[in-house]
Amino acid sequence: MTKLEIFEPDRRAIPYLDQGEGFTVVLLPAEGLNIASLGMLASVLVEEGFRVVRIGNRRPSGDEAPVTMHDLAQDVVEVMDRIGLPAESWVGGHGFGGAVARTVAHDHAGRVSGVLLLGVAAPGPMGEDAAQALRTAFSDADDADGLEAMRVLAGDADDLELAWRLFSGTRDRAVMPMQRAALAATPEEAWAPLPADFPVLIIQGSDDRVMPPVNGDALQDLAPERVSSSRIEGHGHLFVMTDPVETAGAIEDYLGWD
Repeated sequence: MTKLEIFEPDRRAIPYLDQGEGFTVVLLPAEGLNIASLGMLASVLVEEGFRVVRIGNRRPSGDEAPVTMHDLAQDVVEVMDRIGLPAESWVGGHGFGGAVARTVAHDHAGRVSGVLLLGVAAPGPMGEDAAQALRTAFSDADDADGLEAMRVLAGDADDLELAWRLFSGTRDRAVMPMQRAALAATPEEAWAPLPADFPVLIIQGSDDRVMPPVNGDALQDLAPERVSSSRIEGHGHLFVMTDPVETAGAIEDYLGWD
C-alpha cells in the first residue's frame, strides 16, 4: 500500500495518499474525519482501474492565521500540482469535503473537469437529531452511546457496530474548529452555488439526516442537463463507509468505465 505523505508548504502539513493508475479522482474527507474514512471507497475504485488521491486537512499549528474555504481549496490544488495531476481530474468529497471541492471548482476552474459530491452540504442548521448524533459521535462516548448515534448517522446499515468502529477509528477532531471557522469566514456565495459549466455527480444516502437528499435534489434542479445523481438506498450519512462498493459502482458507472 502506498504510504501516507505529508506536504508542508509554508509550514502547512497536508496529508495525502496517492494510489492506483488511470483516470484520477481526488477525494476529500468529511468534517472531523481523516482520509482513512475514505479508505474502503478508494480501495474499490483502485481495483476498478482508477487513480485515487485522498487529500486531508492541514494540521493546525496553533499560531496560524484564520483560514477560509479558499485556503483549504488552495491546499488541495497545491497537492494536485505537487504530484502532477492532470486537468482532467475530478475532485470530490464527503460532506464538508464536498464543500471544499466546490470551492476548488469555483476558484481553480482550470484544474478540474468535474465535481463529485458524496452528500451535499447546504447553508443553514441541520435537524436536532442529526446534530445530537454528531455531537455524541465526536465526543468520548462509550460504545453504547456510539451505537445509538450510528442509528442516526448510518441509517439501515447492516452492521452498526462496524460502522461505529470505522467512524471512531477515523475521527480527526483536532481539525474541526479550523473547518468550522473556515466555513463561517467564507460567504455562502463563494462555495454553495453550483460550479459553472462543470459536470457534477451527486451520490447520497437515502436516509441521510445530516445532509438530507433534498439538498442534492435542489442542486440538481438548477442544472439537470449536467448534474446527475444516485442514491445509496437504506444508508445514512456514512454511506461511503457502510456501502463503499455501491458508492464506487455509481462513480464507475457515471464515468463510463467498463
